[in-house]
Amino acid sequence: MENPSTFVHIKNHISYHLDHIIEEALSMKKSIGEKDYCLLCELSHIRERFDEIQSSASFFYLKAYIGEFTKNYIEIAKSLQNLSKKRHGALIIVERTETIDPHIQGGIQINADLSNRLIESIFYPGNPLHDGALLIKGDLIYSAANVLPLTAQNFGAEKVGTRHRAAIGLSEQTDALILVVSEETGKMSFALEGSLYPISSSDTNLH
Repeated sequence: MENPSTFVHIKNHISYHLDHIIEEALSMKKSIGEKDYCLLCELSHIRERFDEIQSSASFFYLKAYIGEFTKNYIEIAKSLQNLSKKRHGALIIVERTETIDPHIQGGIQINADLSNRLIESIFYPGNPLHDGALLIKGDLIYSAANVLPLTAQNFGAEKVGTRHRAAIGLSEQTDALILVVSEETGKMSFALEGSLYPISSSDTNLH
């Protein structure tokens, strides 16, 4: 069962960082112009706090976005956490109101009950299915090794990998939510409506 205090924890986490941002901003305003004051250093620190807020808020809304479409949300969260720790790259589609079949190159049908262990085994390095996207429909892992359309967005100097481009690309064409784990960094994110949002590792720890 999902811990009912999870949402309260996220709300408190966001409030905590907002309070500190306000305090730091007021302190910055008073210190501007002082000889030894490093404005850029303080701005960098505030940016880090905003990143923390975005990660927590993203997880909060992630649950709202897919909870209606799969009862086994916790299994997905557990798999993300474990894949992230091991730095096993992953790409997971959660179908919502629109069918995504016309927008992807179909992979291998699985039709198995959704479980974190099965998700993790599919994305284990060396597994023939681990390179493509896993598709979740309702409470089933419907298929794996699906190929997604890549976004045409220009990210400039920002390095955006193929998995992330594929997640954004599908989210531009459907209302599906697509989860990504980077194999290089272990960082987690999700794509929705053409945008990518980070998820912090602490936010998926729902045990």
